[in-house]
Amino acid sequence: MIDFELLASVIRNNDNFVITTHVNPDGDAIGSEMGLYYVLKQQNKNVKIINHSATPYSLQFLDDQNVIEKYFPVTHDEIIKNADVIFFLDLNVLGRVVSMTEVCKASKAKKIVIDHHLDPEEFYDLAFTDKRVSATGEIIYDLIKKTNLAELNFEIAQALYASIMTDTGSFRYDRTTPKVHKIAAEFLSLGVDSEFVADQLFDKGSLGRLKLLGKALTSLSLNNNGQICSMVITKKDLEETKADESDIEGFVNYTLSINGVKIGLLFYELAEGFKISFRSKGNIPVNKLAAEFGGGGHLNAAGARFNGKKMNEYLPRVIERAEEYLK
Repeated sequence: MIDFELLASVIRNNDNFVITTHVNPDGDAIGSEMGLYYVLKQQNKNVKIINHSATPYSLQFLDDQNVIEKYFPVTHDEIIKNADVIFFLDLNVLGRVVSMTEVCKASKAKKIVIDHHLDPEEFYDLAFTDKRVSATGEIIYDLIKKTNLAELNFEIAQALYASIMTDTGSFRYDRTTPKVHKIAAEFLSLGVDSEFVADQLFDKGSLGRLKLLGKALTSLSLNNNGQICSMVITKKDLEETKADESDIEGFVNYTLSINGVKIGLLFYELAEGFKISFRSKGNIPVNKLAAEFGGGGHLNAAGARFNGKKMNEYLPRVIERAEEYLK
């Protein structure tokens, strides 16, 4: 159980906060950041949101005051080093802040993780985690409701609604509990427009993203028994479509849309190395499959990053290992 009173006391007893999240942030990352930001501002705290990655276009509506800053050492190193508290949201491995890793490690700040993933790396002073919740944003909601630390207003509600909508796959995944629907109903009662949020999250892609999706769908391939589907995106695909890495968000879900497929794999090349997104249906633990390759995540959704490695050399190995999880 999360000790929300302890978390609230950390907030009440400190003044200078930095909030950050993982590389290529999704709706849960940005939504929970903005939700916590508004909570801290209601407590009259000094708050900076600093991320390695720029905020994807589809999530910029959550930050209409442009408070999220992209990390630059000259601008932000002293702020990070001298903060009282650094909140790491929606991540449990320090390296996922990428360029901010070393300065965060060196900071005198108390390092606090708020997250819902499995198998955390112990780099923090305190961790407030629950793998059973739908999203990190749900933990921020519980913090508000259990401690009366802030008033749940429209700005917080919209940010956390986007957080939960993203990580439940628009309320489709197995962690879409009765509680989640009650939370969503409360957000709607505060004025959140579900149609608007869904439109921003899912229907505001660039032309490049759609062209990249076309190439990605063309690459779909099934293994021999038709239960594993893989998708491949190369650096050349990104260059030709003028898309970027953030445009790939959500593509992996198409691998599970084929009848009979139980495991979906998305391989895509980075500037140096490549990344794999893993998805599965039922009780197939792709988090354990990802862990075999240095990654991790949830039972049905995980990822792994390979620095300086060749994607084509690993692709058959990963599919071979995935087949073992079908037995």
